[in-house]
Amino acid sequence: MHSGFRLQVTSVIVAAAGLVIRADATPPSQASEIQLQLGNLLYSEGRYSEALDAYKNALEATPSASVRAARVGVISSALRVAEFDLARHEAERLAQSDPRGPDAMSLYGDALWASGLFEDAEGKYRDALARVPNLARGHHGMAKSLAARGRLTEAMGEAQAALRLAPRDLEIHHTVGTIFERMHQYEEAAAAFTNYVNLLPNKDRSEKADWSRAEIRFLRSFGQRIPFETDPGAEDRIYTLDFRLINDKVVIRAKVNGGSAQDFVIDTGSENTVVSRQTAQRLGITPITYTLSAGVGERGLRGLQLARIDSLEIGALRLRNIPALIKNPPLQDIPVKESESLSPLALGYSMVIDYKTHKLTFGKHLADEPRDFQLPLRLYRLATVLGTVDGKHPANFVVDTGGEVISISQATSRALAKPDTGRKIALKVYGTSGWDRDAFLLPGVDLAFDAIQYRNFPVVVLNLDAPSALLGFQLGGIVGHKFLSKYRVGIDLDRSVLRLKS
Repeated sequence: MHSGFRLQVTSVIVAAAGLVIRADATPPSQASEIQLQLGNLLYSEGRYSEALDAYKNALEATPSASVRAARVGVISSALRVAEFDLARHEAERLAQSDPRGPDAMSLYGDALWASGLFEDAEGKYRDALARVPNLARGHHGMAKSLAARGRLTEAMGEAQAALRLAPRDLEIHHTVGTIFERMHQYEEAAAAFTNYVNLLPNKDRSEKADWSRAEIRFLRSFGQRIPFETDPGAEDRIYTLDFRLINDKVVIRAKVNGGSAQDFVIDTGSENTVVSRQTAQRLGITPITYTLSAGVGERGLRGLQLARIDSLEIGALRLRNIPALIKNPPLQDIPVKESESLSPLALGYSMVIDYKTHKLTFGKHLADEPRDFQLPLRLYRLATVLGTVDGKHPANFVVDTGGEVISISQATSRALAKPDTGRKIALKVYGTSGWDRDAFLLPGVDLAFDAIQYRNFPVVVLNLDAPSALLGFQLGGIVGHKFLSKYRVGIDLDRSVLRLKS
């Protein structure tokens, strides 16, 4: 089955904290204050896991007068280390204690965003800005929300407003870079990512800095080339081609670098065009640097090569200067070889897959169509829709044409708190990061996607922690072929909707 330093200062404080906590006579307020200061210092040095522990200790011992600062520290640190459930839990408590505070609203928005609840998060950002229009984190949240709805010019305006208010907030610089990259302004994106790196604590020894520098090298390797360049008039055309359905995968033919046509899987669960090492060598696709990737499988985070495809032909559409991933090093001990894949969404095109007629249609702007169901869609690196699990657990699901089944994440499964009655059925699942040896089938789950209902349904439970951490928000699950193949599926980026017609 496939599923698509201030080292000396720090040491002194740590030692002092240990001595104080062990002393029975120490007032709780003093112990809490030391832990709070320790958390602040560790956070400023980018040691977020250690900061989180210190803030937790402070929160446990904090008197009511200081509890807010400790809770804010827990939320901020938890978001940085992908402890999304903890961040949301504490953000809810913060919001209860300060329901009208703009800072509390925007931080709650950040926690909701990290839980994949994008619409709810946007509501909090709007509420916060209505109270304090010059709130940097509110504008930053709106920038991400607008980008997820494809409104990139407005998103950039919000991000620049946030940057003017908080020029040393490294996360805002990163968001500016991400939006510039989606706008195909690579030099500007590289400059924003450079600012992000320069603001990172420990930038000379930071893994985040290393990966960001690699991204900067890649963006600047384009030089004067125009990313995703097309012929005049191409963006006004609609393209339709036949596809084959092979092992529940939508497969088309495409040409790379003027070579002969070959098979590509249409994979909306990927944010890049992907080729194998053998194909890259055969077609002269030269690696430029490495990037960090993540997917289903025990390897979790995976280093792959970034490259540039000189030309890509999909039917009558001709594109030039396309970012691509080379699956190198390749996975070992998997049952099938890794295939080539592409996503019209990653190329910037809306798309329709008609599983009955085996037709794929795509274009920059598609006409509105009749539908039986329509779901709000957000594209922030991956396309997701909101679902509800067991009637009360909202979760976002990746719309993955390269996947086969309907799955939920381990995090979602834990939230269901179903009694362990031996119903879990172990599965052998492999994905883009190898085998997921902890995968299992969980019967008896209710799923709802607006009016679409699955009652007492068996779902595959996957470990999606690594891709969630890399994306910056919790993936609730994946809807693949089993869900999509019943419909004519329209993914409309202009309108930010998923249309389904039986």
